Amino acid sequence: MAASKKGAVQGALALDPQEPTDNTLVRLVRPKVDLWRRLPPSQWNVTPETERLLRWWREPGARKLPFFFCQLEAVETLIWLTEVAPKEFRQEVEAANEKANPGLFRVAAKMATGSGKTTVMAMLIAWQAINAARRPTSNRFTNAFLIVTPGITIRDRLRVLRPEEPSNYYSDPDRRIVPQEMMPEMLRARVVVTNYHAFQPREQLSMPAGTRTILGDRLIKEGADGSLDIELVPKRFLESETQVVARVAGDLAGARRVIVLNDEAHHCYQARPPEISEERKVEADEVSEAKANNEAARVWISGVAAVARTHELIAVYDVSATPFFLRGSGFPEGTLFPWVVSDFSLMDAIECGIVKTPRLPVLDDAPEGDSPKFRRLYANLPKKALPRGGRKSGVAHSPEDLDELLRAALESLYGHYEKTAAAWTAQGIELPPVFIVVANNTATSKLIYDFISGYRNEEGRLVPGRLDAFSNVEKQSLTWRASPRTILIDSAALEAGDALPDEFRAAAAEEIEDFRREVERRNGAAAAMALSDAEILREVMNTVGQPGKLGAGVRCVVSVAMLTEGWDANTVSHILGVRAFGTQLLCEQVVGRGLRRVSYTPGEDGLLLPEYADILGIPFDFTQDASAPVIKPPPKMTRVRAWEERKAAEVTFPNVLGYRVVYPAGPLVATFTSESRLELNPSDVPTETFVEPIVGEGITLSLENYKAQRMKSVYYAVAGFALTRYFKEDAKPKLVVPGQLPDQNPHGTVPLHRFGELLRITERWFEECLETYGHEELKRLFLWRPMAQKAAERIARACSPADPRTQHVRAIVNSYNELGSSRDVNFQTSKTDLFQTNPRMCQVDYAVCDGDWEKAFLAAMEMECRDIVIAYVKNHNLGFEVPYEYKGEVHWYRPDFILKVSDGSVSAQPLNLVVEVKGWKDDQDLAKADTMRTRWVPGVNALGRYGRWDFLELDNPYTFGSRIRSHLSSGNAALAA
Repeated sequence: MAASKKGAVQGALALDPQEPTDNTLVRLVRPKVDLWRRLPPSQWNVTPETERLLRWWREPGARKLPFFFCQLEAVETLIWLTEVAPKEFRQEVEAANEKANPGLFRVAAKMATGSGKTTVMAMLIAWQAINAARRPTSNRFTNAFLIVTPGITIRDRLRVLRPEEPSNYYSDPDRRIVPQEMMPEMLRARVVVTNYHAFQPREQLSMPAGTRTILGDRLIKEGADGSLDIELVPKRFLESETQVVARVAGDLAGARRVIVLNDEAHHCYQARPPEISEERKVEADEVSEAKANNEAARVWISGVAAVARTHELIAVYDVSATPFFLRGSGFPEGTLFPWVVSDFSLMDAIECGIVKTPRLPVLDDAPEGDSPKFRRLYANLPKKALPRGGRKSGVAHSPEDLDELLRAALESLYGHYEKTAAAWTAQGIELPPVFIVVANNTATSKLIYDFISGYRNEEGRLVPGRLDAFSNVEKQSLTWRASPRTILIDSAALEAGDALPDEFRAAAAEEIEDFRREVERRNGAAAAMALSDAEILREVMNTVGQPGKLGAGVRCVVSVAMLTEGWDANTVSHILGVRAFGTQLLCEQVVGRGLRRVSYTPGEDGLLLPEYADILGIPFDFTQDASAPVIKPPPKMTRVRAWEERKAAEVTFPNVLGYRVVYPAGPLVATFTSESRLELNPSDVPTETFVEPIVGEGITLSLENYKAQRMKSVYYAVAGFALTRYFKEDAKPKLVVPGQLPDQNPHGTVPLHRFGELLRITERWFEECLETYGHEELKRLFLWRPMAQKAAERIARACSPADPRTQHVRAIVNSYNELGSSRDVNFQTSKTDLFQTNPRMCQVDYAVCDGDWEKAFLAAMEMECRDIVIAYVKNHNLGFEVPYEYKGEVHWYRPDFILKVSDGSVSAQPLNLVVEVKGWKDDQDLAKADTMRTRWVPGVNALGRYGRWDFLELDNPYTFGSRIRSHLSSGNAALAA
C-alpha cells in the first residue's frame, strides 16, 4: 500500500503490528452462497415469500437506485444460513461464538461506512416479518425485533426501520424494500429501537451516599471530564434483569420469539478476564479509553444476554463497518469477530466508488523524517504543544500561540477547502462543504475551536477566527454571527443522553446560546427553552448539510475524541486528526465519518462519479495516488417537488397490482396481430455446433433428434401449457404474486372443455405467426418450456377480449394504497436535463427528462396542445407502475407521462391519457404496450371509479401534438368512455 513516499510504511506509521486474521467463516460461506445465488429460483429451496423478496430486490427498475451488490450479498448470506445451509454451517457459527458469546447465536455482516447498513437491516426485518406473518408456527421467523445502537443519534435515525413511521424504508419510493402487496404483513412487525445505555439497570430507590456499600453491582456514571466512571450500587436498589428488559423492550411484550440487531456491533462483546487476556499492555494515555470501551461493551452484551434469558432469541444479527475487538477487550485489538460471515471492507467500498476516496499526504519537502509530517501530525507535535485533558490542564494555552506545525496543517488544509468551496459555489451547490477536526480531549478541542472560530479574550474583546470562512465573529463589526459557522461537539456526552460535562458546557456556552436564539426565531421562545443544551447541539450536529435545518450553515465541526457514530452528513470534504492513532482500526473509524457520498447518480458510462475527502493527521493506509489532487465538486442537487398552490393541476392514478381476465362462456376467438408473430432462426438457437478437442477429430452437435418429434406432440404441449398458465377458472389474478385476494381459489380449475378449441388456435398460431425460415426442426423446440412460454403468451393475448367495452377484464387495485398522486412527488436529483413546468398545467415544478424526445414532448404539450391539456405529470418518482408479464415473469412498466385532456367527449370527466414516448421497440416493449391496451386500460375503466383512461404510444418527435389530436378525434379514445 503506497502510504508514504519517504520510507517504509510500517516504520513510518509506527502503528501496532496487526497480523491479518483468516476469516474462516467468510471463506467457507461465500462460495456456497455464490453457487446458490446462480441457481434457478425454483431450486433456491426457500419459502415462496423469501423467493418473492429475493427476486423483487433484483428487479431492474423497481426502485430509483438498485441495491448495491454488497447489500444483497449480506442479506442473501443470512437468508442462506437460515433457510438453506446444512446443519454443519450453523455449527461452525456456534463454534465461532463459543469463546466470546457463550449461549448466543451471533452472525455478523461487515459493511463499510456508507455502503447502506440501514437498508440491509430493513431488508432483514422485512424477510423475517413477512415470513412470520404467513408462517406463524415456524421457529425460524419472527415479527418482533430489538435494534440496539451505540448512541442517541443512530437510535433516532433508525426510526425509519419502524414500519408505522411515515418515512419508513419499507415503502419509501426510492428504496421500495417491500412490494406493495406485502405491506399489510409488514405493518404487523414490531420494531423497538434503543441505545445500549438503556440496558444499564436504574436505581429503584435513591439513598444517601453514606449508606452505599462496596457489596453490590457496578453502575456507570458520567465523570466530570465526560469519561465513564464505575460506581458500586447495592443490588437491592437496582432494577432486576426482567425489569430492565421489560422497560427497554416493552413494545415486544408477549412476543415469543425475538431477533436482536446490533448496529455498530463492535461495541458489543464479552471481555476476557485479565488472567487470560491476549492484549498487549495498554499505554498510560490509553487506559481511560480502554476502560470506557470495556464497560460499554459489558453493558451492551449483558443486555442482549438478558433478552436471551427472557425471550426465545432466534439470532443476533450484527451489522458494523468495523466488527473488531476494541482496546480493553482482552483480545488483540483489531481482531475480527470470528462470527463474521459476510465481509465488505472500506477498501472494497473505495474501489467500488460507493464512498468517497480519501486522499492523504504521501510526500512533503521536509528533509528529515520517514513520512510527511502532516500524516502523523499528533506524533510530530511537541509534548507541551497541546493542553492535557481534565480539570488540571497544566500550562495555559492561547489560540494566539498555537503550535506552528498544527497551525500550518490547519491553514494548509483550509487553503484547499477554500478552493473546494469556490468550486461548489460555481457548480451552483448552495450548501457548503464541511471541514472536520478530531481532537484528543476537550481542552485541545476548545483551543483549536477558538483559533478557528474566534473567541473573547481576557479584556472582553471579541477576536475573529483565523480561518475566515469558519469564523463565528463578524470581522467588521466584531460581533457574534447570528448562526455559527463552526461548532464544538463532545460526541460521547451527546450520545449517552446525559447532561453535558461542566468543562465542555463552559467551552461551548456561546455556541449553545447562539443556536438557542436560532431555535427561538424559528419556533418561538417556548420551544427554545424546552430544549436542553445537549438536545440543541445534537439537533445541530445531526442536521449538518441538510437544507433549511438548524445545522445547514455549519462549515466546520471540532469534535472531542471521536465523531458521532451513525452521523450521516455527506458534505464532508476535509478531515484533520489531532489525536493519537494507535491502530488502523481507529484510523478507519475516524476516516469513515467523512466518506459518505453526495450523489449516487451514475455518469454516462454507468459508473459513479468520483468524490474525494482530503485528510491530514490520520495515518490511514490504502492505495494512494501521489499526483496533485484535482478539485471536482459533487454534482449539483435539485429538489423536485409538488406544490400545494398548484393543486388544480394534480394528477391521480390507481395503484394496480394485477388483473382478472374473465373469458366469455362461448368459444374462444383468437385475433392474431403483428404482435402475435415470432421469428426464429439458427442465430437465435443454433441448430449445429462444431466442437473440437486440442488433439483428435472434431464432432458436430445438432438438433437432429428433434426432427423425429411429431408436430402434434408440440401442439399438445403448447396448448396444454397455455391452458394451465392463462385460462384457469377462478384462478388467482394473473400478474399478482401469491398471497392476494384470499377469497379466490389460489390454484384454480383447469377448464378441460376448452382444450380442443385452444389446440386448434395453437395450430393456427404455428401456421400463421411462426416463421422459422425453412428450419422445420426449430418448431420442435417448443417442447422446451421457455419456448412454449413465448408461444403461450402470444396465444393468450390473442384470445383476450378485443373490445374493452365487453368488460371481461378487471384491474386488481391495491387496497392498502389505492391511489397515487402527483402531490406526493418530492425528491432530489443530480440530473441537469430538467424541464421547468407551467404552474397551470403541472403540479410538479420540474420534469426530469431522459432525452431530447421527452423535452420535445413537454414543449408540444405546453405550446401546441395547451388548449386541450388540462394537466400533466412526468412519471419520475411518481410511483405509477403497470404490472405485466414477459417470459413468464412479472415485471413493472413505468410509462413516461400521464395527461388529463379534454377530448370532446360528452362525459363531464376529462380523459386520463397515458403516453409512452419511444422509438425502436423490442419484444418486451411490445408486451408492455399490449398489457396497457388489453389489460390495464380496460381493467381500470371497467371499475368505473377512477375516471376514464386511454393509452397512446408516440414514435415521432415532429408530430407529437398532431398525433395526440388525431388520436382523440379518431374515436380511439371513445373506447375509454
